[in-house]
Amino acid sequence: MNQSLEKMEKMRSTIRTAIHGKDDVIDMVMCAVFAKGHILLEDIPGVGKTTLVTALAKVMDLDYKRMQFTPDVLPSDVSGFTMFDKTTNQFTFKEGAVYTNLFLADEINRTSPKTQSALLEVMEEGHATVDGVTRYLPKPFMVIATQNPIGASGTQKLPESQLDRFMVRLSMGYPSHESAVTILKGDSHKTIEGMERVISKDEILAFQEEVENTKIKESLYDYAVSLTEATRNTDTFALGLSPRGSIALIKMAKAHAFLEGRDFVVPEDFKAVFYPIANHRIILSTKSKACGMNIESALNLAFDSVKVP
Repeated sequence: MNQSLEKMEKMRSTIRTAIHGKDDVIDMVMCAVFAKGHILLEDIPGVGKTTLVTALAKVMDLDYKRMQFTPDVLPSDVSGFTMFDKTTNQFTFKEGAVYTNLFLADEINRTSPKTQSALLEVMEEGHATVDGVTRYLPKPFMVIATQNPIGASGTQKLPESQLDRFMVRLSMGYPSHESAVTILKGDSHKTIEGMERVISKDEILAFQEEVENTKIKESLYDYAVSLTEATRNTDTFALGLSPRGSIALIKMAKAHAFLEGRDFVVPEDFKAVFYPIANHRIILSTKSKACGMNIESALNLAFDSVKVP
């Protein structure tokens, strides 16, 4: 565990050289990676979403592909297609963009629902079926999708059932004044180019297994269910957390414990990961909106209503 903790700290410090003042976001991204989850980055343009993903790929030595989603991107561009090769007189398979370790789906809400569904199916199953043949994706595999929360022109909003496939939704936000000055002084492109590999693909898989084996008491399973029920049995929310949300809560709590150097989960781990897991899975009720309540305050209220074991 000590060696793992050293690796985690080196990963953090290396990524920080390109992403300034966003330690909480870096930690949540690392948690999602080791919990085998997918990430939705929802933020305004130009705050470093792509820089973060590129830095992550460098540090983890992952094969990395980026696709800019536009209205004319087809499902076959994502999952692949078969075509007739005249030289061999046979049909050959052309891999889609998802055949990689880390796939960045840029502006996922600007493509058609059919293409969104193709990607989300691959995320859920870990393989793609084209013309009746199932092909598995390399391991580790994860998707980081981005979308802009403003500027709805030409966008296709992800429905709740598809948002649920993402383990966490994160927002980087504007940098602080000090971080903005540091960004202006540096050159993030050159920093990423010279970034060293910290862990290998095999180590990632080993760490993911360690996270799965992280110990958790029976009372904390009950605590996780109570937290999700706190978003259902109330008139604060029109839509509460799904069972998939409960599973994500357990996985992310284990990953957070792992990042903290522990092989067991404590209640504080749930507090650290609750908002990133829940904020895209719930819908505020009309009553809550009328009272001026936002998602963060509503989730804090739900979390605080549950007794800590």
